[in-house]
Amino acid sequence: EHDLAKVGVASSSLVSRSISPCRGHLRTLNSSFQPQGNGVAVVLTIASATRHFYFMQFIDLKAQQARIRASLDRRIAAVLDHGQYILGPENQALEEQLAAFVGVPHCLVVSSGTDALLMALMALGIGPGEEIITTGFSFFATAEVIALLGARPIYVDVDPRTYNLDPAGISAAITPRTRAILPVSLYGQCADFAAIQAVADRHGLPVIEDGAQSFGATYHGRRSCGLTRLGCTSFFPAKPLGCYGDGGAIFTTDAGLADNLRSIRNHGQSVRYRHERLGINGRLDTLQAAVLLAKLEIFEEEVERRMALGAAFSERLQGLPVVTPWIAPHQTSVYGQYTLQVDHRESVQTRLSALGIPTAVHYPIPLYRQQALLQPEVSLPVTEDLAKRVLSLPFHPYLTADNLDQLVAGVAEATQTA
Repeated sequence: EHDLAKVGVASSSLVSRSISPCRGHLRTLNSSFQPQGNGVAVVLTIASATRHFYFMQFIDLKAQQARIRASLDRRIAAVLDHGQYILGPENQALEEQLAAFVGVPHCLVVSSGTDALLMALMALGIGPGEEIITTGFSFFATAEVIALLGARPIYVDVDPRTYNLDPAGISAAITPRTRAILPVSLYGQCADFAAIQAVADRHGLPVIEDGAQSFGATYHGRRSCGLTRLGCTSFFPAKPLGCYGDGGAIFTTDAGLADNLRSIRNHGQSVRYRHERLGINGRLDTLQAAVLLAKLEIFEEEVERRMALGAAFSERLQGLPVVTPWIAPHQTSVYGQYTLQVDHRESVQTRLSALGIPTAVHYPIPLYRQQALLQPEVSLPVTEDLAKRVLSLPFHPYLTADNLDQLVAGVAEATQTA
């Protein structure tokens, strides 16, 4: 691990997991570490036997940074020169460019994807005792923000093909206390918003898209985060569009909501020291806005690359005992995660790790089984089956042909020997 750190491996935890099957032998091995493409080539020698391992990175931010380094340096230097580190001119420029990209009139950049969801609920006046319909198969933040406001998440099962909220289950979950519907566009593909919005309209409910993993994807030709009254995304570094820290954005077509959100983002004030409502410190740092402006220059190209790589990956995995991502005909996916379904997941993970391929599970525990959100009476069969079977593989727009070969060969070997 020490030698791997010296050659600049981005995530020591992923690498240490990849070498864990060999850990007991490392002290007796002669080893050499060579930076190579999107990872590290490792040569391990035991007596007279030599085997080459290639420890792949789960996400490669360094390759992207190399492409835009000049723009990054110039934009960051501009912030350092003008010194407006909070709500600087880069923030406004970023909001204008993001709004134009999504195709809505209003965008607010904020401190994180979690805060984006929280602020969206606050702008709608969600409070104690009210209910928000959402999915049980997502990252914790989706339901966490509901509970933080004293409201209650009401879980609906997901579509077994897309893993997104199943519109067919929403009507039965609506009660007089229901205030909104919060679908997640999981793994990079939008939920079925036409069907969801139809149910919402019949009951007079707003829809909030959690597009943390789907920014850049399209649904019937329209961009994620521009499909509902409120759309939220995350700029966490690993997201399709990520900064170098935490960040997020809220999109809306409603000018009144946009004004409320600007106030909520800045402690509930619209004029300095006059606080009309409760808010939070939800501002995005100007330096992060500068980073995102540099990344936006190549984002559409990266989205195209993600779509092409995802399709090629799925095609090459055909015939193996895995379920590849299913993309609806009227949609595109940015593959925020490239996630399979596999049998014997732990065995597959162990074998892939031995082959130098890191993995992750998004997500092993349904939200309603989490201790902080426990609803023991809830049982969603599709969600619970997926939680046992999903497995995410390395994926980013800078995967090389060799990377793809290694991934395909690794999945083939791991699923046949698991």
